[in-house]
Amino acid sequence: MPTLFTAGNIFLGYVSIIRTVHGAIAYHTNPAQAALDFEMAAKTIGFSFILDGLDGRIARMTNTTSEFGRELDSLADIISFGIAPVILAYVWGVYFVTPVIDQLQRAGLFLAFLFLVCGAARLARFNIQKNPVPKNPGAPHRKYFVGLPIPASAGIVAAIVYASGSYPVTSFVWSALWLALLGLLSFLMVSTWRYWSFKELNPGKPRSPMMLVVMGAVIFGIWNWSQPVLLVLSTTYVASGILIRAGGLIRRYILRPREKQVA
Repeated sequence: MPTLFTAGNIFLGYVSIIRTVHGAIAYHTNPAQAALDFEMAAKTIGFSFILDGLDGRIARMTNTTSEFGRELDSLADIISFGIAPVILAYVWGVYFVTPVIDQLQRAGLFLAFLFLVCGAARLARFNIQKNPVPKNPGAPHRKYFVGLPIPASAGIVAAIVYASGSYPVTSFVWSALWLALLGLLSFLMVSTWRYWSFKELNPGKPRSPMMLVVMGAVIFGIWNWSQPVLLVLSTTYVASGILIRAGGLIRRYILRPREKQVA
């Protein structure tokens, strides 16, 4: 059963790549069709995110975890959250900038490759570490990822493409900002900053009514206003690690020296 979800993850990554290629071919003759292709490419990455979350949980719930499944899941992730989003990011965010700027396209190719390499390194580190400890460990009862997970990095790429209406970027300024975001995501994936893993949210355990209200509100929001809600959710998660790290640095270098001076 978990392997079926992983196979579905691979299929959706493959579909995302194909639709991105179709969009690149169709843009000059039919921009509206190209936007639909880019939108579908972004959506399939989002659906891959769901399947990726389900296969591991189902494997643990059914006690069917295995080394084969773990390795297959990583290979699926590098396709759906590595190759698919970088192709979409380059084609959508760089390729159609006018006038054509050679240095911008070279920078786009480099940063897209950097995203892919950092994502692969993030997956490799996740596979070999048994008890990873982030640079700022946080609350002991919480479980964290060390560095930004590659599905979250791919998720914000897909969310931005989807929320923008999926028409490709043609402005140099917006393309440069897009590449800066790819560079930031690459760094966050290989960093040791902590990100909440949500592993405490066990569906087999009872939850408070407030949690049910929050989950219902999120589902309702995605159903009715999917573009802004998905963008806000993905941006908030990516920013959470930055804010947590910034808070740790402020406490370490600003607040604690003042406390020592007062004492």
